[in-house]
Amino acid sequence: MNEKIHIYHTNDIHSHFENWPRIQAFLKDRKASHEAAGEEVFIFDIGDFADRWHPFTEGTMGKGNVKLLNEAGYTAVTIGNNEGITLPHRDLNEMYEEAEFDVIAANLYFPDYKKPDWALPYRIYETKQGRKIAVTGITTYYQKLYELLEWKLSEPFTELEIQLNRLKEKTDMIIVLSHLGIHDDEKIAELFPQVDLILGGHTHHLFPEGKAAGRSMMAAAGRYGEYIGYVTAILKKNAPKQIQATIYETASLPRPINEQQQIISFDQIGKKQLDIEITTIKETLDFAWDKPSQLPALLCEALHEWCNADCSLINSGLVLKSLTKGRVTKYDLHQMLPHPINPCTVELSGAELKEVLLHAQDASWVNLELKGLGFRGQVMGTFIFHGIIIDKSHHEIYIGEEPINPDKIYKLGTTDMFTFGKFFPEIRRSRVKHYYMPEFLRDIMAWKLRQP
Repeated sequence: MNEKIHIYHTNDIHSHFENWPRIQAFLKDRKASHEAAGEEVFIFDIGDFADRWHPFTEGTMGKGNVKLLNEAGYTAVTIGNNEGITLPHRDLNEMYEEAEFDVIAANLYFPDYKKPDWALPYRIYETKQGRKIAVTGITTYYQKLYELLEWKLSEPFTELEIQLNRLKEKTDMIIVLSHLGIHDDEKIAELFPQVDLILGGHTHHLFPEGKAAGRSMMAAAGRYGEYIGYVTAILKKNAPKQIQATIYETASLPRPINEQQQIISFDQIGKKQLDIEITTIKETLDFAWDKPSQLPALLCEALHEWCNADCSLINSGLVLKSLTKGRVTKYDLHQMLPHPINPCTVELSGAELKEVLLHAQDASWVNLELKGLGFRGQVMGTFIFHGIIIDKSHHEIYIGEEPINPDKIYKLGTTDMFTFGKFFPEIRRSRVKHYYMPEFLRDIMAWKLRQP
C-alpha cells in the first residue's frame, strides 16, 4: 500500500513569541486531525528556537522554550548555535531534562567524545504500516566556541556520512535536520543522494515550494516563526517517493482567542524570573547613539578591564536603555543589553589597529541598521574607545599614553560580532582571537556596576 507522511517544520524562531500562539494552535490542531484520520504526522524544529534576547528565555534559561515545544507536540528537534553556544555548559546540558520529544544532534559530544544522554545521533520512527523513517540532525561547525564551553563538535559532513552508513538499508526514508545553512544543505544533497529530505535552517532561507536538489528535496521556513513548513511524502513499494513542500504564513492563520494575553505572559514570566537585584545606583545613567555618553563609555571601560586589553572599542548602538537611579535588576540589564554577544580580544599590529580606528571615525556608521551576528539592537551608533586618544588636530593616535607604534602588537578588546562580520577586515583576519565565554556583555556590566 501507498502511505502518506505529513511533516511540519519550523526553524530559527529565535524566541519571537509574537508568532507562537498561532503556531502552537495550528500544529496542535493539524496533529490531532491527522492522528484522528489514522495518518502519520511528524513535527520538527531545526534549531535556534531559543534565543536569550527575550526575557522569557533568559529567565528560564531555555527550559521554558522546551515546555512550549512539549505543548505543541513536537516529535524531534536539533540544536542551533543559539542553544549550543549562548548557554553555559551546565544550562544546555540540563535544558532538555523534561523534553517530551527527541533531541537529535549527531555532531555534539562531551570533550571525551561521549554523547550526552539527551542528544541522539539519529532516531528511526516506524509508521503504522511498518515503514521506517530515519531522522538525523547536525548543527553548524563553530568548533572553537563550543570547546570554550566544554563541548566537542565533530565535522558535520564527516558525522553525517557516519550516521548515513549506519542507517543504510535500514530505512524507507531519510530526513536530515540541518542547522548548517543553505549552501551546506545544497552540498548535503550533492554528496549524499540517499537523503530524501533536508529540513534546513541557520541562514533564515525560505522555500515556498521546497527546492529539488539532485535526488533530495530541501525545505525551509524562513525565520522568527513567520512561516511554518509543510511537507508531504508518499511512500510506495518499489517506486520513487513523491515529496512535495509548501509553507503556511503564520499571520494568515486563525488567531487564538487569548493570543495577546499569551504574548504578554511571556514577558511577564521573564521579568519575574529576572527580578534579582544587581546593585543600586545613585544617579541615572543615560545613553545616546550619535555621540559619546555615559552607559556606552562605562560598558567599554568594563570590557577593557575584563579583557585586560591594551585598548578597547565598542559601538554605542549596543546600549538600548537607560538605567534609572535606584535599584538595578537582572531584568534592567537584560533590557539594556539583550544581545547574545561575548567580549573578546584580537591581536593587531599598530598599522592594522590604526586602519580600524580611522575607519571607525566614518560618520556613516551612526545610522547603519544592523541585524544578525548576535546584535539585537537597531543601529550601529558611534564608536566608543577606551585607552585610545585620537588627536585629529595633529593627526596622532595614542594607545595609553604612547603614540601608536605601527610594528607593535596590541591586544584590542571588542565584541565577538566584529570578528564574525565584515565591518573591519583587520579584526576579522586577526590570527589571534580570544573569546570570553559564557559571559555576555550584560554580565560584564553587572560586574562593573557592583564594583565600589
